[in-house]
Formats: sequence, C-alpha cells, structure tokens
Amino acid sequence: MQEDKQLAVVSLSQTVSYHRHNYHQVVISLSGQSEFDIDGVTNLIHPGLGCLVMANCEHAFVGIGDNELLVINLPLVFDDNNEIKQRITQLFSRSGYFYLDNQSQQLIQLLTTEMKANPTDELLQQACIMTLLCVLQRHLHIPYRERQSQRLNIDVVDNYIQRNINHKITVAQLAAIVFLAESQFYALFKTQTGNTPQRYILQKRLQLAKQLLSERKLTVAHIAQACGFAGQSSFSQAFRRLYGVPPARYQRQL
Repeated sequence: MQEDKQLAVVSLSQTVSYHRHNYHQVVISLSGQSEFDIDGVTNLIHPGLGCLVMANCEHAFVGIGDNELLVINLPLVFDDNNEIKQRITQLFSRSGYFYLDNQSQQLIQLLTTEMKANPTDELLQQACIMTLLCVLQRHLHIPYRERQSQRLNIDVVDNYIQRNINHKITVAQLAAIVFLAESQFYALFKTQTGNTPQRYILQKRLQLAKQLLSERKLTVAHIAQACGFAGQSSFSQAFRRLYGVPPARYQRQL
C-alpha cells in the first residue's frame, strides 16, 4: 500500500503482500473486497469494515477483484498536539478490525469524494484526517465487546443482507462481518434468533419479494433475480412453501 502520503485512496493487487511500518495505519474499505491478516487474525474487509494496524505490527493483505480502500497513515509524533496525541492513543489501543454504522460510512464516503476531487488541497486533506479520526474514535465498533457478552449485533447482519440480497450470501461472509469463526457465528446466531443463518437469509429474500410483488412494478422473473434466487423456479417453490401460493397467483390476488 502507498506509504509516502498521510492520506490516500488505493486499490490492492491480487498478489499477497507482507510488511510492517513505523507508523499507525487506518484502513477503511470503500468498495469491493480485500483480505487482511493482522497478527495472525484473518478477515475479509468490505464497505462498512476496516482495520487498525499499530506501528511495527506485521500484517499481510491482498485484493479480491476490484477494490478501493481509504488509507490513513499516522506518525507516532503528531506536531506536539496533545489533543491529537490523545485521540490517536485511545484509537490505537491495539491492532484489529472494526465496523462502522451507516451514518459514519456515509460521512466517510462524502469526505473521500471531496478529497479525490481536490488532491492538491493540503488544508482540506488535513481537515479530513482530523474529521475521520474523530468519527472513528466515537463511532467505530470493536467486536471484542460483542464476544464478551456473547451477543451478535443483528443490525450489522441485517444491513449486510440488505445490501447484498441480490447476490449469494454465505455463512462465512456473515461470520466475517462480526469477526467470528463460522462455527461460533452459526451457534450464536441460531441461539439468538431461533433460525439458522440460511433460513434467516431466505426469509429476508421472501419478505422483499412479497413487497415487490405488491408494488406490481416488476415481473416474477425480475423479482426472483432482484431477491437473489438462482431462477424463477426456485423462487416460486420457496415462496409457495412459505406463503402457500405461488408468487404469480399471490400477485393476481392482491
């Protein structure tokens, strides 16, 4: 990754890289997916997720297809500004992964767009860095708190399903966004919701399909695609099992 700038938007290659550096680093996914290994802990990073890499922490990373990351490099000495030092110290209590709420994600996307449009405006870059540090310190969520309470943040899971509902969603992907092993996530999820993850995802797909059918704007085939089903046949079978009628008849009866 780019190391000569304090703030940069980068794309990772699909070749694994290993290194360490003498400054702290914040990495936030803007689009696509990448994989990081920090102190032996591996996780997928995609929009809404990121990682903190402490100075001199060995880490590896690789891009998965098209990806874009916001990278903030923070020196250990920061112009003798005690307030900034305090914020960085609090933020970098350890290396690890984090996720951000929707409001923080939107703000980061706006700041990134502004920075990319004005790459030579140093004052803007510094102002954005300070804003990003404040946002991260106040709004990032560190997963170890959830592990301690043995509770999953279902809102994070729902948000991921909603954003990716027209694609295949695996248990491994859901486990990654809450930083758990697949088996641990599966057990916690079933205990907390009473459903398996696969059944839960299917219900979310069918709830959306039912809503789209009632709006009468799309054909059954288009709705099947929009809700992530492999085809119209599998969609019709799943819909009928849950609601007792095939989707086309349900729409006619409305």
